Amino acid sequence: MLHRTPRVITPNEKRPEQETLRSLFESEETPLLRYAFSLVRRRAVAEEIVQEVFLQLHVKWDEVESPRAWLYRSVRNRVFNYMRDNRREMVDMSAPMVAGLSNDTDTPVGALSKLEAIQVLHETIDSLEASDRELVQLKFFDGLKYREISERTGLSVGNVGYRLHHILKELAGKLHPLGIDVNS
Repeated sequence: MLHRTPRVITPNEKRPEQETLRSLFESEETPLLRYAFSLVRRRAVAEEIVQEVFLQLHVKWDEVESPRAWLYRSVRNRVFNYMRDNRREMVDMSAPMVAGLSNDTDTPVGALSKLEAIQVLHETIDSLEASDRELVQLKFFDGLKYREISERTGLSVGNVGYRLHHILKELAGKLHPLGIDVNS
């Protein structure tokens, strides 16, 4: 019985699916930086996250089947970890509206601006659909993780993250024209 002779690939001939880490870095670094920046809104942090993810990919290169998808997923996860670990304060819906105004350096005008911004934020959240409002409540006011929200709502963990991302984008779009900076 004759067996087929395997095809020999010369060094000058590359398979389209074979990609080097260098070519992947050259093609994806800028889009990944934009993606990370769009999530974290801090250039230095976005650069650091993308660099860490590429270093991690270098270590795991042989294990990763789909490097592009892995890169974007890893950047997203690292950004969310960063945001969770560096959250300065969590808004509590049950707390009085003056919570967070105890900063001695606040002027009465600054305190009033914060109160107005909090009120507008609550009104904007109240204008969301019930299912979206529930996701925001569970994540940001109850402090649940995506897995816990998934168990409560019946949505997949990925869908919870996807929906929350788009809800926050929608909220930011509604607050920006009102002069409220979502990063403050």
